[in-house]
Amino acid sequence: MAGPRSLPPILAALTALALFAAPSAAFAQPPAAPASAPAAAAPPGAAAAPTPIEQAVPADWIFVFKFNAATAPTPDDDPHRDCPFGGTKAMGKPFSQAYASATSSRPQLAAGPGLAGDGLDDPVGATFAKIWNGNYFFVVWNDDFYGKPRVTGCGDSCGSAWARSKGILAWTEAGDGLLMQVSTPSWPGAGSKAHPRPGNDNSLGCIAKPNNVMVSQHFLALRLSAGDVEQVLAAMANARVPTDPSNPVLVRNGGPAAIQARVASLGRPVPGRQVLLLRLSTGVQVISKPGSLPVPPWQLVSAELGGVPLRAATWWHAPKIASTAASTRIGCWDPSLPAPGAVAIATTGHWNGHAIGLEGVAAAKGNHAKIGVSTGGPHPYAIFGDMNQQGALNGSCSSSQNGRGGMFFVIENQALHDSVADLIGGDTAPVAQ
Repeated sequence: MAGPRSLPPILAALTALALFAAPSAAFAQPPAAPASAPAAAAPPGAAAAPTPIEQAVPADWIFVFKFNAATAPTPDDDPHRDCPFGGTKAMGKPFSQAYASATSSRPQLAAGPGLAGDGLDDPVGATFAKIWNGNYFFVVWNDDFYGKPRVTGCGDSCGSAWARSKGILAWTEAGDGLLMQVSTPSWPGAGSKAHPRPGNDNSLGCIAKPNNVMVSQHFLALRLSAGDVEQVLAAMANARVPTDPSNPVLVRNGGPAAIQARVASLGRPVPGRQVLLLRLSTGVQVISKPGSLPVPPWQLVSAELGGVPLRAATWWHAPKIASTAASTRIGCWDPSLPAPGAVAIATTGHWNGHAIGLEGVAAAKGNHAKIGVSTGGPHPYAIFGDMNQQGALNGSCSSSQNGRGGMFFVIENQALHDSVADLIGGDTAPVAQ
């Protein structure tokens, strides 16, 4: 059996960005990996050296925004509906798999071909297909697996002991890899066709429960070096992403010993309240919030980025956190943290001249993506998060997302920033009094 192959062309970079010579002192360093790694999981005959990454499509990162069913409905008989990773086409329900995407080589959002996650002509489906059909090491996590597969202590969803986080990380024998952060409940639910999901429904638009393509969702894929994979795993452990290293549906461990050790530690309770602020080789920043730090999530992001003002669109649903000014009193805060700037909550946006709903409602106009932008300061940040703006500014500080872990990925790119700002520009929730 061959070892893990090179990464999918959809995420391969034509030219790698120069690595930062050393991390800034402003960035928290991930804790050291556990001293002992598990036995190597690579199959017999695995290649001793990785296959070079194919240089086909320039992309250090890819962002996809899937529209909601009110903005761009997909008909039941759309010819692109194929369920390529298992499942049965959902019929007679409002849904949309229409999308806009941006990449590191084309950072302005533009409508894409096909349906998100349903074939080889869209970046979500093409990227996942390479992982699914390949022979990589991987970790899949999701706080809403709906019992397929099961994670210890979780029912349909995982509670506050676990991160509010979803995604898949895949890597080669040498450790270089990719991350796909997703906002979709119950997808993906397995990382390889060799170990399919219970019930075998692992395609967007073809999952029995829930209808995760009715409301808006987002997907972010990042190219990672081996060192980046280690850092991302440290961030995942700090947030305590919901997965099970012993379940082959969710985890195939292998590659460098340091990576194996970090994978084996996933799912353990997190001591302390440290926020990790890391920088990847491509310049993307990673913020990892532990669940033991009960503060409002997007105010934390603002604080970690130097108090920059933000505008965010999330699943804004009870218990809602209102928009805040820089002067808003936040009792649910930790004295070790710097002060946050203003955080505005987007309730509507627009695309091609049409208004789009951005509130957390279980209806065709709803939004479940978690995206934001800086609205001031010298850095044009676009931010892609795990967490909703739900919880409390004062009072019950462990409420909802305040008391959970999660990750945020921050890309500094003017064109991407402007595209996302335009997408979520519209009405704003009132400022807390």
